[in-house]
This record gives sequence, structure tokens and C-alpha cells, in this order.
Amino acid sequence: MSEVQSDQQDSGKGKHKKVRAKKSSTHIDMTPMVDLAFLLLTFFMLTTTFSKPKTMEINMPVKPDKPEVELKINNAVTVLLGDKNRIFWYYGEFKPDETQLEETDFSAKGIRKVLLDKNSYANDKIRELEKKLLKGQLADSTFKKERVEIQGEKQSLFVLIKTDDKAKYKNVIDVLDECNITNVGKYALVDMMAKEYELMQQKFVK
Repeated sequence: MSEVQSDQQDSGKGKHKKVRAKKSSTHIDMTPMVDLAFLLLTFFMLTTTFSKPKTMEINMPVKPDKPEVELKINNAVTVLLGDKNRIFWYYGEFKPDETQLEETDFSAKGIRKVLLDKNSYANDKIRELEKKLLKGQLADSTFKKERVEIQGEKQSLFVLIKTDDKAKYKNVIDVLDECNITNVGKYALVDMMAKEYELMQQKFVK
């Protein structure tokens, strides 16, 4: 709403009065506008659908009656995380008398280089897919589908991540990030075996 204020003054006396032009000033009343803003704000708050947390339902397998036969791990890198941000790894199946732990770090020349070298099969095939994608010979959805299929092949690397009770959660996230960077699609967080822990402690003493 607005109101016009006028100021009219007469000058002179008697019959010959001089009437001055009206001076008008506009005053805008903002009160209705503020009310409207609050009404709109209230309306949108009441009608907006907030994002709901999404959950994933996981069906766990039934425990078998007979003990399972332990599968041999061949094309796999086992990463051991310990105290003071130290990280060790070994390739293949763990053999107490033969396995040698190698210490590395979280740099690009550390665990990332190890995973790139051991996962060269998947990286080479995915690199070819990326070239086709850049040339427009492959759709984005097809690229993602074939990339997942390559990562799941038998020849692709499998990474086992194991920690002791002093390892930091950040280090676990860093290893998972490195798996994503190096196109490792198969990885798992599993418990550390007693022999692995003993071998890692020997490295800490040295």
C-alpha cells in the first residue's frame, strides 16, 4: 500500500490568491510485503519434502551345516594397517614361513603404485574403454557397465584390507580411495590373522 502526501500552500490575500503547484511525495508501506514474505516462507517450509536417509537391505547367506573349504587366494594383495600410519602388504596367499611383508606409504609412489602394477590387467582394458569413450564410440552407461565387468573378472586384482587395534580409521579410507583410483573393484575388510600380526610386529621392532 502507498499513500500520497500533498502539501498545498496559498500565498497572497484577497481575490488574487496564488495557488502553488502541489508537491507530492510517495511513501511505500512495506508491512504487507513482509507479511507476504513470511506467508510464502511458511508455505514452502510446510510443503517441501526433505531428503530422506537411504538404506540398503542386505540379505546375509545362511550358515552352512558343513564347514566351508578355505579357498586359496592367488591374485590378491593383502594390506596390513598398523600404528603410526604404517602400512605393509604382500601378494598372494599367506604362508607363515615364506611370506615377506613389504612396507610402503600412502603416497602416489607407495601403495598406489603397488596396486597399479598388480592390477595392470584391468587398468589396460579400462584404458582402452576410456579411449573409445573420448572418441564417442562408447556411451557413458555402456562404459560404466563394462568397467564394472572388467573389475569383476578373475584376472583382476582382489585387495584384502586388515587392521590391528591401533590402526586409524583415516588410513582405511585412504586405502579404499586408492582402490578406487587404481580400478580395483574387488576388496574386503577382514580380520587380521595371528601370524600376520606377529609378522607385522617384527617389522615394528626392526
